[in-house]
Amino acid sequence: MDINIRPKPYLLFNAFHLIFIIFSIQVGVGLPGFQRIIVMESGHDAWISVIVAGIAAHLVVMVMIATLNRYGSADLYGIHQDIFGKWLGSIINTVFIAYLVLSTTVVFRAYIEIVQVWLFPELPVWSMAIFGGLLAIYAVLGGIRVVVGVSVLSVLFTLWMIFLLYFPIQYAEWKSLLPIFDTSTLDILKGAYKMSFTLAGFEILYYIYPYVKEKEKTSLFTHLGLLATNLLNLIIMVVSLVYFSEGQLLKTIWATLSMFKIIQLPFMERFEIIAISLWMLVILPNAILPLWAATRGMKRVFGFKQKYSLHGIVIIIFIAQMLLKTRDQVNMFFDWFSNKGFYLVFIYPFILYVLVLVVQKMRQKRGLASNETKAPSNKSSN
Repeated sequence: MDINIRPKPYLLFNAFHLIFIIFSIQVGVGLPGFQRIIVMESGHDAWISVIVAGIAAHLVVMVMIATLNRYGSADLYGIHQDIFGKWLGSIINTVFIAYLVLSTTVVFRAYIEIVQVWLFPELPVWSMAIFGGLLAIYAVLGGIRVVVGVSVLSVLFTLWMIFLLYFPIQYAEWKSLLPIFDTSTLDILKGAYKMSFTLAGFEILYYIYPYVKEKEKTSLFTHLGLLATNLLNLIIMVVSLVYFSEGQLLKTIWATLSMFKIIQLPFMERFEIIAISLWMLVILPNAILPLWAATRGMKRVFGFKQKYSLHGIVIIIFIAQMLLKTRDQVNMFFDWFSNKGFYLVFIYPFILYVLVLVVQKMRQKRGLASNETKAPSNKSSN
């Protein structure tokens, strides 16, 4: 496997698109109901946990970009191969491919659950699973530029939904935010930890970095995309805290969707139907970006063609969704994935960066030692 990737020019995309990629992959299945999980830990100071988690995400992105900058145009698969060698690197790469596949599974299964609860209780899982799988196959087969294009369209088509928060703000009780810092520091950190599931997704940078045209602008636009997501999460959390009471939030599974219920139009009584229907556009990049990265990994690590591995992975995702039948099973799977994902997304980048620094520094010393050894021998032979 070549460590550095040299994509053809027509596959490259402008660094500006990273804003849309990061925003679209983070705004997904976690956004409809992340409030309850955070409030369970941080109470009415949950908005502080959102800020802390956002700052942590920016720090992780800084470390990720610093790691990628140590190479010319490498992705995570190539870096693992360089640092750990062929066999161990392949094993670690397989773990990350599995994580990407599970990530797509979580996205599709979470959306199916929302549709079943809010719209069609009798809707079979297999019907939506097939529909989502075919849509993902169609998008991923188009290549990285099509995947990026879907991310851009997802943001443009759903950005207007942010303005719907105006309706619950009219009933806000701002005193609900007081007193500030009433929760202990430990509980605030626990709430920030719970935000990891909602914030996860920016690690896609590890895989798409070689396809960025102006790599020197990667940091700027990645952080801008992450900042936009953090601001959106903060706004939604604050609006939820002042609209619901703390007791109501603890009992409301999908607080964001519940706030849409108060919107009534002359031609439609239940506006949340439109919101849930359009949410498919929101979660689509959450599914196809990890799926593209997983198939790319199958090609890089095992030499499988992306077209064939894509169909195989989608079948595995379909089977996994069918196995998650009850609400308890879905919750257990989501909790397990969130806990394991925290270490891969928020902890592992720091470990990898240290390993890259150590290995590259050792190689530099070996190179200097080798040159010093050769110099006297050359001199004596003369």
